[in-house]
Amino acid sequence: MECVVQGIIETQHVEALEILLQGLCGVPKERIRVHELCLKSGPSLAVPSEIRLLCDLAQPTPSWTVRHVGGAMRGAGAEQISVLVRTMVESKVSNNALRFFYSLGYKLDHELLKIGFAFRFQRGAPITVTVTSANKMPKLHATDEAVPVTPGIQMVEITAPTAGDNYNEVGAAVSSFCEYLAPLLHLSKPGVSTGIVPTAAAAAASLLSNTGDDPSL
Repeated sequence: MECVVQGIIETQHVEALEILLQGLCGVPKERIRVHELCLKSGPSLAVPSEIRLLCDLAQPTPSWTVRHVGGAMRGAGAEQISVLVRTMVESKVSNNALRFFYSLGYKLDHELLKIGFAFRFQRGAPITVTVTSANKMPKLHATDEAVPVTPGIQMVEITAPTAGDNYNEVGAAVSSFCEYLAPLLHLSKPGVSTGIVPTAAAAAASLLSNTGDDPSL
């Protein structure tokens, strides 16, 4: 299981967000360049399902991961916390995984190239922050020709692994961290549209100005 929140930020403010995250996390950023293929089950499979194959192109030797995101937790407990708690299972797979899932009856629904960066750190829980732009391909698997889906806008996602007995504590850790980012963007449960934060431009200008004054940053 995992706790997750999402938000959007204008590309022009991503540099300021990176500076803020670097200061908060205290770890080097990781480069992201992931080819994501969304597969949906065909009529030959009795139970409809959706999986995502992720190819990490940022590594010297690309590696593949399969991920299945299940349903969100429901009930009074879920409504009282500000993060979404959902099941998520992922595993490393070989580079012929796409052919394997095709043989099982899955069909390619769409594919994206996600480019950006991530910070992974410990703050009350193991937390991952990813900042990415989603890019579509004009033809099948043509990652070198990918163009932005939403030019000028990037997605920010914060996730943390959890379990059925500690999601309140993990959710609180994620929510607490989100407060540090509030001047630049608003993070909420996936599917809840919050738009651009009005204070983002001023906050970004302040961060960039302070960095310029300090040669150590």
